[in-house]
Amino acid sequence: MRSSDLPEVRSLELFESMSDSNFEALMQAAYLQTFPAQLELITEGDPADFLYVVIEGCVELFARTNGRESTMGMVRPVGTFILAAVLKDAVYLMSARTCQRSKLLMVPSENIRDIFQRDEAFARAIVVELANCYRTVVKEHKDLKLRTAVERLANRLLRYHTDQGGTGMLELPQDKRTLASLLGMTPENLSRAFNTLKPYGVVVRGNKISLDDLEALSTLAKPNPLIDGRDT
Repeated sequence: MRSSDLPEVRSLELFESMSDSNFEALMQAAYLQTFPAQLELITEGDPADFLYVVIEGCVELFARTNGRESTMGMVRPVGTFILAAVLKDAVYLMSARTCQRSKLLMVPSENIRDIFQRDEAFARAIVVELANCYRTVVKEHKDLKLRTAVERLANRLLRYHTDQGGTGMLELPQDKRTLASLLGMTPENLSRAFNTLKPYGVVVRGNKISLDDLEALSTLAKPNPLIDGRDT
């Protein structure tokens, strides 16, 4: 990695509390690289050679079996994947591809495991990152298990609306096919769910959505901070 890149990486929460010597050792064989959109970065079943950190852009995690494919999650800055496989020296359980032009930090897995044993601050940061990842998975599982397709879509729209400034307008951060897969739906079911939300003030114009009756939509969605909260 170029020395000019080190301050940008050093400021990341995962690395900022490490000792200088351990940080330099960790970064010796690391890469900070920009990838084009729609490039498959890792394939499920392959050994976990690197820890990936999304610095810019967005990465889709997905899985395939029996001729089916489903989106498992989206990783945006600053997020890691796939940390558990790296620590266990195990194979990837998911594949990953860039959704757009993305800058990624790639740190060799062996280096991660070595410094994890030697640097207490880094080990604590890793544990916190894993805990956050686990809680995110629990929330997504609750979303799928406890809500109808229409409720899942309504809550996702409310979340995007908040993230984008709460102006009554939002733009879907991914295409509708990916959104459907992320919500555990088919594209046809997603289209029907959008139609169901029309009486609640949801107006769809391509990837741009107007929320004209937030009170009605929130009454239907019943947002739950233990599912939808960023900080819970």
